[in-house]
Amino acid sequence: MEEVTRSVLAEEILKRLDLENLCSVACVSTTLRSAVVSGVLPSLTSLDLSIFSPDDETLNHVLRGCIGLSSLTLNCLRLNAASVRGVLGPHLRELHLLRCSLLSSTVLTSIGSLCPNLRVLTLEMADLDSPAVFQSNLTQMLNGCPYLESLQLNIRGILVDATAFQSVRFSLPETLKNLRLQPLLESEAILLMNRFKVTGTYLSQADYSALLSPSPSFTLQSLSLVLDLISDRLIIAITGSLPQLVKLDLEDRPEKEPFPDSDLTYTGLQALGCCQQLTSLSLVRTCYNRKISFKRINDMGIFLLSEACKGLESVRLGGFPKVSDAGFASLLHSCRNLKKFEIRGAFLLSDLAFHDVTGSSCSLQEVRLSTCPLITSEAVKKLGLCGNLEVLDLGSCKSISDSCLNSVSALRKLTSLNLAGADVTDSGMLALGKSDVPITQLSLRGCRRVSDRGISHLLNNEGTITKTLSTLDLGHMPGISDRAIHTITHCCKALTELSIRSCFHVTDSSIESLATRERQSEGGSKQLRKLNVHNCVSLTTGALRWLSKPSFAGLHWLGLGQTRFAGRKETVTATICGQRPWLTLCFDGCELGCCDGWEFHTPQRH
Repeated sequence: MEEVTRSVLAEEILKRLDLENLCSVACVSTTLRSAVVSGVLPSLTSLDLSIFSPDDETLNHVLRGCIGLSSLTLNCLRLNAASVRGVLGPHLRELHLLRCSLLSSTVLTSIGSLCPNLRVLTLEMADLDSPAVFQSNLTQMLNGCPYLESLQLNIRGILVDATAFQSVRFSLPETLKNLRLQPLLESEAILLMNRFKVTGTYLSQADYSALLSPSPSFTLQSLSLVLDLISDRLIIAITGSLPQLVKLDLEDRPEKEPFPDSDLTYTGLQALGCCQQLTSLSLVRTCYNRKISFKRINDMGIFLLSEACKGLESVRLGGFPKVSDAGFASLLHSCRNLKKFEIRGAFLLSDLAFHDVTGSSCSLQEVRLSTCPLITSEAVKKLGLCGNLEVLDLGSCKSISDSCLNSVSALRKLTSLNLAGADVTDSGMLALGKSDVPITQLSLRGCRRVSDRGISHLLNNEGTITKTLSTLDLGHMPGISDRAIHTITHCCKALTELSIRSCFHVTDSSIESLATRERQSEGGSKQLRKLNVHNCVSLTTGALRWLSKPSFAGLHWLGLGQTRFAGRKETVTATICGQRPWLTLCFDGCELGCCDGWEFHTPQRH
């Protein structure tokens, strides 16, 4: 009878839980632990450990009973090469190794020799080896994984050598359908396209110019590249070699202004029409601290694009300062099935582009308008008529005010709202607080006119947001103090991620309130997973007692940079992370979870 009960428990209840809940259940009793270890873990085929960064011991403990895995995702921020090699094997079909800050490219050879049956591989690595060593290890890996269908290689660092993928074109398997490489030189990308254009046999670089006929061997459908330059030559090479592309994502980061005859022009945009199956297009020029953009593209170029690619469902454009309302509106009107529309740094984009948005793009689900200074509340009111909208990102659109928030409150499917830098006030928060909008992610970062009172309006009016809000960003808001944090701890039962970086009036009282949140809230609350108090200068070392165990039992990531804790790293690490090997402390100013910036620092190890 006990065996039957254990079997029913495993099949009907435990297998429906995620890993964290399984671990919690296993701690309750010997019977439940046995049911988890013997009845659930061996039957798992997929495991995602990306939400926290385990150390070597924790990883070995978790994976010990998972003998049937075919898909594995790891956050490798604190893992060494030996631990990663220990989880590899021919049973894996899908492998994602993220934030590999401590791993050299020798892990590539391990993957090639131990995982011959891989179909999907994602690697995020820091730049730790010379290009020659990396290329050699990469070639060995690709030769050992002949069945790859999806390959994503992201090499990041301060001085990344863009020649790292110089030889990748010779070893790519013909089974490949999805490819992402970062970084890559434009010239190497063109040679890579020629590789797709020729037969699958190995050929020297000198042979490429003589081969013109396309081969059916490669069926690549998705291509994503981060380059030094996006040019007409590159676009023409891509569309000529891969006319079957469904998704194209290109980003460049030129160090200097491109010469006129080597930049992107109308010719390149028009050539995209050769990819008649294209449904997703992203063209972004990112130049930090440099005013470099696609200066040869104006409205006419976007007119040609919108006519050539009417089947687009997702459009993402960044670095087109000469394109105005007419150009962007042509995309909204021509692409009748458009679901995602993202524009960055469009200084001529105004409300007029969205004048008739409901008559042209009723299917819009995501709209992101980042750093578009002419966008005002009038555009948001128009977008408020798009009933299917789920994501609305208005980050750094500083002319957004309270007058549009009633329209936002009418979006019954909206789950993500970014008002960072907007001119909204406490009064505007009242509209959101009373609405039935199921917002799970909200950013009010830099909203200087929203204070503690506004947070009270947002969360004390029995709106849906108190039940659904899981991620909240209140960074760089001078009007936020302990009072707002106390309101959050009392009202937000689903909150798992909170950023209050550079909130100068937040004191130890806020940390105490967050630490005791589970006991204060009636009906129980989800545990906080990520907390960022970077540059909260009013915090004292006295808050250390509230950051230590047993408080914050579920915390995975904690940002403490530029606080009084930063000067006592060793003591703080030992105190906070004792008996919590899964907790990552960041003293380097990263955003939540070190999603960007992990390659620039070594995390605290304990």
